[in-house]
This record gives sequence, C-alpha cells and structure tokens, in this order.
Amino acid sequence: MELRHLKAFLAVAEELHFGRAAKRLQMAQPPLSQQIRQLEKELGVQLFRRNTRSVRLTGAGETFLDPVRTVLDDLDTAVRAARSAGRGEYGRVTIGFAGASSHETLPRLTRAVRAAHPGLELVMTGQTYANVALSRVADGSLDLGFVRLPVTRPGVEHRVIDEEELLCALPFDHPLARYGAVPLGELADEPFVSFPANSGSTVRDAMTEACESAGFTPRVVQEAPDSYTIMALVAAGVGITLTVTSVRHIQQSGLVYRPLTGPPIRRQAALAWRADNPSAALHAVLAVARDALPTPVRGPGGGPIETPGLSIRGASGIGPTQSPDAKVTPPPVTPPPVTPPPAPSPSP
Repeated sequence: MELRHLKAFLAVAEELHFGRAAKRLQMAQPPLSQQIRQLEKELGVQLFRRNTRSVRLTGAGETFLDPVRTVLDDLDTAVRAARSAGRGEYGRVTIGFAGASSHETLPRLTRAVRAAHPGLELVMTGQTYANVALSRVADGSLDLGFVRLPVTRPGVEHRVIDEEELLCALPFDHPLARYGAVPLGELADEPFVSFPANSGSTVRDAMTEACESAGFTPRVVQEAPDSYTIMALVAAGVGITLTVTSVRHIQQSGLVYRPLTGPPIRRQAALAWRADNPSAALHAVLAVARDALPTPVRGPGGGPIETPGLSIRGASGIGPTQSPDAKVTPPPVTPPPVTPPPAPSPSP
C-alpha cells in the first residue's frame, strides 16, 4: 500500500465521482480507477459500489475513511512541522546570561523571538558569567551567550549589541559620594566588594585592570555571586565596587553610583555563537536579534553610543537628567546626640 493509494481513496470517497476525483488529483481517470482496484485487492475488501450512474462507499469503505483522513492529516502536520523547523520556526535554543547586566537586552530579545516564532523554545541559563558563557558556547553546551569583548575563541562568532562604561558604586555617606566623579587613585585604600576571583566575571576582570592601571591592586574584602548582592553589601557599608552602567537599575537605600574621572573605560557587550552551529532555530533567533538588539553606533565626536530602543548610557550613573559634572550633595547624616557632662558640684 502506498501513499498515493490512500490519497486516491480519500478523493473518490469525498467526491463520490471518479471524474471529479481525478480532476482534483490532477490525473487521468483510468489510472485513478486502477489505484482503487489495487487498494481493494490489497485490503481484500470492496470499498466502493459503483455503476455507470453512481459511486457509493461500502460498509468497509465507510469504516476505512476516518482512519485514512487521520493518517493523511498527521502526515501533513509532520511535513509542515519539518519544513517549519527547517526555517527555524520550531526547535530549541539554549541561552546563557549573567543576570543584572542583561536585564534590559535579554527581555527585548525573548519578547521579539516569541512574537516572531511562538513555536521556538528558549531555554534560559542565568548566573552565567560572560567568560563562562563564552566557554560554553565554544564547547557547544550553549547555543547563544551574552558575553563581553574580547571574543577570541576559535570558531565563535559574535555581534556587539551594547556598550557599557565602568563606574563606581559606594555608600551614600562615603566622602567621595559628594563629588560628581571619582578619581580611581582615591580608591587605593578602600575595601572592595566584587565577584569571586577566577569566576569568569568580566566585570571583576575590568575592575582589577582599571585599578592596576591606576597603580594599585583592589583589596577585596567580600565576594558575592551576583550584582544584586554586591550592591546590597555596598549599601550596607561593607565596601565599594567598580561595576558597569547596565546594573544602575539596582537601587538600594544608601547606595549611589558615580562615574570615574578621566577617559571613559568602556566595555562592549555582545551575542556569541558557534559559527558551525547548524541549528535553524538558532539562526532564526539571530535574525530576530538583528532587529531587536541592533549593533550600536557611537555618537558624534566619540560620545556615548546610541542604540535604537535602548537608553543611552553615559558615564554619570547619577540619574537620567543630571549632569555628570555636577557635584552631588548626599543626604544629610544626622550625628548622634551629645549629652553634656554634668556641672561640677560647688565647693563646700
């Protein structure tokens, strides 16, 4: 029994006319009649009662009709699914991201992908530091990673989606918080809070590199696995930290952000994937990402980059409308009340 036999049976059963069925199948009537006879012979039953004036289904033909419809419908579904998967409309894509630093770019991408390809499954892996994400993309355990440049792994391609600047986070009552920008050299004796060493965090690497360029090694007194915990520790007065502008959305009572003096220290964020990854689903996501997360263009005179749909991240880290050159007066710190000593007793 071949597929053409089932299609021939269904056409005749629905048309109840060999001429119309042949026209529907775009074939001549004699070959159609032959296919029906071959099918009846293989089944060992008569499917149609036919004469020169009419065609009717037999009892066996009526019983056979619904299962044939189901088989052909399922086959059509399978064909469409395979073709959709080939176009990237179905499938699974694993994505690694760090967390706080992807809070704006990641939702833009996932919403756009789900709108364009609702059949795609996105498997998100959080708390994946940039260098770890890059390693996992390279070894094939992730399809796509949110990383930071440089990307030097052989066989891994990337596209820049954002640019960030290094800035200082410190307690609001810290002496340096009253200024609009913080000189790196002034941080040499400060306790730092940061990501664990050798964790794959490019933010920690950037912090260390910046401090060493200013002539000192940061003294890290507390490590934490994510930016939210780090900022809570800074707000609690445990230490200060250097972070990137993409985490400025983390607002804690007692926490302020200040830019660094001198030329901005910039880091570029990117999407990374294996060049030889054959997944049509991955390439569908990359196509959507080109519109959802376009490559930013630097502003005139080398100023802050401008990314359509994303906020422009200048160096200030102070707020959306305040100049980075302005001095900032922190909230007043009320000193504890002082009780004067008792007056001396008069001499007898």
